[in-house]
Amino acid sequence: MKYLLPVIWVLIFSQSGFAQDQTCPLNGSWQTGNLTHWEAYTGNNANGNPASTILKYDSSTAAPSGTIGNSQIYEYNLPGQLGIQVISSPTTDQYGNFKTIPTINGYVYTNSIKLGSTNISRSNNGGTAGGYVRGVSYAISVPAGPSTVPYTMTYAYAMVLENGTHNSNEQPLFSATLIAGGKVIQCASPQYYLPTLGNSGTQHTSGQPLDSAAAKAAGFRLSLLSSPNPDPNSNSPDAPHLRDVWYKGWTEVTFDLSPYRGQTVTLTFETDNCVPGGHFAYSYIAIRNVCGGLQISGPMDPCEGSTLTYSVPALAGATYSWSVPGDWTILSGVDSNILTVKVPSPATIPTGVLSANEVNSCANQTATLGVTTEPPTIAGSLAPNSEVCTGTNSSVINLTGNRGSVLNWLSTTDNGATWTTIDDQTPTYTATNLTASTIYRALVRNGSSCAIDSASADTVHVDPLTVPGQLTPSSEEFCLGQTKDAQLSLINNTGEAVNWQSSVDGRTTWVDFAPPNTDTVYEPPATLNTITQYRVQVQSGVCPSKFSAPAAVDIVNVPFPQATIDPADTLICYNTPALLSATIQLGTDYSWQEDPTLPPPYSGTVPATPYTILSTVSPKVTTDYVLNIENQGCPNLLRDTFHIRVLPEIIVDAGNDTAVVVGEPLQLRATSNDTTVYAPDSFLWTPSLGLDNPDVYDPVGAYTAETDSVRYYIKATNSYGCVGYGQVLVKVFKTGPDIFVPNAFTPGGATNNVFRPIPVGISTLIYFKVFNRWGQLVYETSRIGDGWDGRIKGNILPADTYVWMVQGISYTKKLVFHKGTVVLVR
Repeated sequence: MKYLLPVIWVLIFSQSGFAQDQTCPLNGSWQTGNLTHWEAYTGNNANGNPASTILKYDSSTAAPSGTIGNSQIYEYNLPGQLGIQVISSPTTDQYGNFKTIPTINGYVYTNSIKLGSTNISRSNNGGTAGGYVRGVSYAISVPAGPSTVPYTMTYAYAMVLENGTHNSNEQPLFSATLIAGGKVIQCASPQYYLPTLGNSGTQHTSGQPLDSAAAKAAGFRLSLLSSPNPDPNSNSPDAPHLRDVWYKGWTEVTFDLSPYRGQTVTLTFETDNCVPGGHFAYSYIAIRNVCGGLQISGPMDPCEGSTLTYSVPALAGATYSWSVPGDWTILSGVDSNILTVKVPSPATIPTGVLSANEVNSCANQTATLGVTTEPPTIAGSLAPNSEVCTGTNSSVINLTGNRGSVLNWLSTTDNGATWTTIDDQTPTYTATNLTASTIYRALVRNGSSCAIDSASADTVHVDPLTVPGQLTPSSEEFCLGQTKDAQLSLINNTGEAVNWQSSVDGRTTWVDFAPPNTDTVYEPPATLNTITQYRVQVQSGVCPSKFSAPAAVDIVNVPFPQATIDPADTLICYNTPALLSATIQLGTDYSWQEDPTLPPPYSGTVPATPYTILSTVSPKVTTDYVLNIENQGCPNLLRDTFHIRVLPEIIVDAGNDTAVVVGEPLQLRATSNDTTVYAPDSFLWTPSLGLDNPDVYDPVGAYTAETDSVRYYIKATNSYGCVGYGQVLVKVFKTGPDIFVPNAFTPGGATNNVFRPIPVGISTLIYFKVFNRWGQLVYETSRIGDGWDGRIKGNILPADTYVWMVQGISYTKKLVFHKGTVVLVR
């Protein structure tokens, strides 16, 4: 049997003289963050006699030897390794992936206690025999009063147990024990362990198979993690870490102490490793700080159209019954402590009552919960979208048209990739001091059970500060009548040009352009006759505007050069000339920007005007030719550019040279890299001897015995008039369709270095094979034109006589076959 600590201390109160009290025991849920008012113990269950190996921590003694103010107690004789600890901040259990402080169907527990650890003892490895035991106990003084008034204790438990493959009564264990009048109240004293099959009468037996079906039915699940300890049933120094750790998530249990009004009962929680000691166990317990009877957990404001869960803490071995408002539908759980229902939409009975009853041999408890339905959430919309200047700013965002309350606001500055939660539950949010454009949403929920929805997004556009930039060039001289390259450009600015201003009195007075000019480039007028300052007003969104650094324009009293070029842009075919022509009306000198395809001279003096310059160029690729013209006294050159676009070379491929027999139709086909040449009349084959149509890219040839051979020249012309040329040789054999094979070849020589068949009148080459004198295949192909280079797998074969075989199908559909020998000469 498992060891259960006897009642250590009791507080006895007379039933008479006390008013009805539903107050829970002091620190009964560890809400102080420590074990004060509880007693605790750790020990070892060696030899089934743990009383000799127990350390007790008294409730009347301060830490470390007592529980007053104590929140941590080490495992028995294992300093530094916690066996009992009060938990005030939740974490996630690594094996079960559940929170260490639960929230169960809306009820939020504030603290819990952990009993046990993953530490084990292993007598076969020199450790202490027997498993670790840890427990806590509370002597509950049940308030005096009528036994018809419930006084309930409700706790939740979760556990992690390692399967020891022992007899069931020696497996790792979690238990809760209620003792009244020196007797264990069985219906309120459950034990939880992993059951095994085929239990033997021998103690400390291992190898019993787990009853996994029963374990799963009891709520246990296998963890994804292996045990942190090597297999204690193995004596190998390399014992494996088994994946045999099971967990059970949070489950609530309740019991009614009203039959014990005015008495003291003892509640004990205990977690034991397996009896042999090599398999661990730990559990979590959380206790409700509500003792006034059974309570139904679940929303009191159910949302119309929703599926909801209601629950009551479980009673061991209990039966359950529920009632719900008349227009609700029970989906599942009518005979369990967890009920799932469907609330209609719209609800015809907006206000009603849920009731639950649970009965076992210890208690008969009933709870009710008043409910009022709520309509579904309407998220509403946010307004208005606004625009502010970065830095010190303020923008008010209003939520309207919503049904429900704001849970919080969300913001994002990366277009929704990441959202930041804003802890504000008001329908109006003021965004301040933004430095980047930000999108806002409000999360809205009606009641506590309706779906959460987000209001339509609102964007606060944030404009960067205005940077006015500067004009370039900052100082410039323009010649009389200069209209080319006489411009000012706004650069390095943040914001848009609002208008330009000019000043002719040294920046004392600035005059706006009328109408406003919002371009970033400006050409001063050719009629300018005095030094003039220019600047640009720049504004970034709603940020204050600023003026750019000014630029000064001076006028040189010398005319700007004048010339015309023809043509400015020219399209030519590959390898054809282009004529560059420029006529200078005003100027004294000229020069070309040198280019390898431009013939000299590259510069010269203008003897008289008008003066014409002619130059012929033949660039192979698209090229710009730049002509500079100077009028002496004017500091600025007139630069004109001839843009010569060169079309790619037309490359024509008429195929490989070929051979036919008399009467055999030959399909010729020319291709070009220029797709525009496939228009009608784009090809011309000369001579036209034997062709059905010399003006298409794919004529058919047919030849008589009078023709020995013919070489065709193919001209292709594209839509721009550019031409390309190709050629192909056709040999005409006077024989019937056949395959000719030479009798010798010289690999590596200048000629006759590949051994290949010469098919004439053959439409399909089935195979051409070459064998050495031992019958080994050294070469094979089925492609006309391919041949053997005297190698096999890259290795040079010696001079010798080789056997060949060839087979093909003629254009008349007849089979042609030959075989013979060939001499490889080295």
